[in-house]
Amino acid sequence: MKEQHFSDGEYEVPLPDESEYLPDTTGTPPGNGDAGLDMAEDWLAEDWPEKAWQDEDWLVEDEADDDTDDSVSEKVKMELYDWMQCIVSAIICGIFIFVFIGRTIGVEGDSMRQTLHYYDRVIMSNLFYTPKNGDIVVFQSPSSSFGGIPLVKRVIAVAGQTLDIDFETGDVMVYEHDTSGAMVRIAGLNYTHDMVIDEKYINELTQRRIDFSGSITVPEGYVFVMGDNRNHSSDSRDNRVGLVDTRYILGKVLFLLIPGGADNDPRNWSRFGMVYN
Repeated sequence: MKEQHFSDGEYEVPLPDESEYLPDTTGTPPGNGDAGLDMAEDWLAEDWPEKAWQDEDWLVEDEADDDTDDSVSEKVKMELYDWMQCIVSAIICGIFIFVFIGRTIGVEGDSMRQTLHYYDRVIMSNLFYTPKNGDIVVFQSPSSSFGGIPLVKRVIAVAGQTLDIDFETGDVMVYEHDTSGAMVRIAGLNYTHDMVIDEKYINELTQRRIDFSGSITVPEGYVFVMGDNRNHSSDSRDNRVGLVDTRYILGKVLFLLIPGGADNDPRNWSRFGMVYN
């Protein structure tokens, strides 16, 4: 721009360039080069609304909160899924055990004393079970005389074996016949003498006849049972029970789980455990 001069008559003084005092309309802060760019950044930083930076901070915090909520929700879902798996697995295992392995049943009455008492709770199983001499079994009597309540007795003789009882002496005899028709002892049974079996489990000698009429050979598919409390038991000597069809046997008693207790028979936990000596 052309330089202007002012004269007072003696001296000429150059006037300043007015462009130096005019605002910069280019939008570029004063200065040039890199220094100008730095000043522009400072200017923008000073004039940028503070609220904008706060809004951005809130946006980041909201996104973080959403991520946290999603994480917690996913964790709760996984925990619920794990619990459902445990519950379903427990139900399936319970059904499997109940149907195929064992179940509990309560004892009512004193017909199996001293082995089992009133209100005892025992575990029984029918898994791959075949009745054998001396087994304690639970069976459903087809007779309506017992109100549909399962009975608990001991197997005394199985199919093909002959049983007889001497009610004078209380001896119970169990034997088989050989091809010549002679009486022979059965392998695996303990005998006291002749054909008299050793019954250490009984509460008293067998002296109550009930409906028993004489020696009997047990047919295929049946067993002869009696209670250990011989003179206080309704069993195969009683026509209401008779020979027990093996299809009605629910299982073999394995274990005394909870000893019973009554006013005249306090609960004795020393009886807990196996029911066979």
